Amino acid sequence: MTTLRKSKFSATVVAAAALILAACSSGSSDGASSASVDPNVDITTQKLVISNWAGYYPEDLAAKVKEAIGVDITITNHATNEEIMGKLTASDDSGIDVAFVSGQYAQALASGGKIVNFDKSLIPNLANYYPVVSELAYDKGTNYSAPYAWGTTGICYRSDLIDFTPDSWNDLLNPKDSVKGKTTMLATERWLALPALKLLGYSINTTNSDEIAKAKEQLIKTKPTLLAYDDTAFYTKLVSGEAVLTEAWDGWCNYGIAENPNIKFVIPKEGSDLWADTMVILSSSKNKEAAHAFINYILQPDVHAWVANNILYKVPNKAATETLDPALVTSYPNMGLSPADLLKGEVVVDLGADSKLYTDLATEVTSS
Repeated sequence: MTTLRKSKFSATVVAAAALILAACSSGSSDGASSASVDPNVDITTQKLVISNWAGYYPEDLAAKVKEAIGVDITITNHATNEEIMGKLTASDDSGIDVAFVSGQYAQALASGGKIVNFDKSLIPNLANYYPVVSELAYDKGTNYSAPYAWGTTGICYRSDLIDFTPDSWNDLLNPKDSVKGKTTMLATERWLALPALKLLGYSINTTNSDEIAKAKEQLIKTKPTLLAYDDTAFYTKLVSGEAVLTEAWDGWCNYGIAENPNIKFVIPKEGSDLWADTMVILSSSKNKEAAHAFINYILQPDVHAWVANNILYKVPNKAATETLDPALVTSYPNMGLSPADLLKGEVVVDLGADSKLYTDLATEVTSS
């Protein structure tokens, strides 16, 4: 099993990211251009540059793609969404053909005209998705982004080191004395705000300044009870016992479960989010036919199942999910969350210039 250490977002560059998104996004997704493709072109004459997170794909992916569709690919790595967004928006042609970005960033790129609407006739394996994938709010209809992995956020905890079963964001935000100083929260702006917004009954996509102010008030109240803000090592703190209750992305909690089965994951009763990481084709690509063929290859059931089997992230590919060993869910129960379970969460969407509200919240909370 490959253990992925993929940070979804970098808290150190959120301010820069907000400026990037505000520059290329209005919060709508009307700007994606139509893909101008020739279905009869010989794709073996084309070469692709793919940008993805390190560890988010098989080490032999390039060789497998060459064998399957005859296309040479070069894979470059980005560490965060903000890093790749910087590359994609810095010039008219980044030299990248296909990029892996989270859903709300795909929405921003579409709004800015940086990516194309798919020619779906060239990606027949889109039919392998669960039907609900077409309902995801950042790209209804799956027009310009193909989801690669999806999941949610909840509480990851040591069931053997606490004397209760957490079921509410209140257990994290207003913790019992027995767990004070042993809890962590995610530092990334939208996910730092999420527990408080949900506890207060607000949308995780709210742009209401009064609601955000109330969430900030709760987060400032919570801060003295925390061990740390931690996006990447919280599960190791759970394994060691330094932390006993943490805010966590579901896939990352699985890394802790792999080392200690006493670690459990729960989605609080107030609800949570639904995030997705996606594949998009750049408008500037001169190899769009091969790019479509690459995405179609990834969506083959046996290929896409690699994600679940190796990095313990759920995939929105029904045909791929049906190939998984039931023992995977036995070992990692959140891998068994159904599409209906995930869709109970709010889909994270791009907020355009209003993203700065969350950047300011994160800065004020973490520096207070």
